[in-house]
Amino acid sequence: MLCIDTSSFIAYLEGDRGEDVELVDKAFSDQVGVLSPVIVTELLSDPQLSSTLRRDILGIPVLPITDGYWERAGLLRAKIQHRGHRAKLADTLITQSCLDYNVSLVTRDRDFRVFKQVAGLRILEGSL
Repeated sequence: MLCIDTSSFIAYLEGDRGEDVELVDKAFSDQVGVLSPVIVTELLSDPQLSSTLRRDILGIPVLPITDGYWERAGLLRAKIQHRGHRAKLADTLITQSCLDYNVSLVTRDRDFRVFKQVAGLRILEGSL
């Protein structure tokens, strides 16, 4: 499984080029692309989202939230902040979903690098 971050998903939809877009295309072709609940929320937050794209997004498998998720995410964010780094709440929640299921995150967002350093998040990065 590969968790597709909002940044790479949007790049894919817009026809951008990059390793991440190729990974997204392959993940969807191979039916191994998944989303975290937070990514679904981010994608559906676009007020101009078409009903077709909304339906397509809702058809992508979502990583379920497991028992203890919120506590683990809070502790992860505290750990990152304790080390003097910034940790956006949405990024922390996405990271925790990936860690819970031991899946790599496909992203263009460099903010996830701190989660790689501190928590061992596996990242497949694209071009920015």
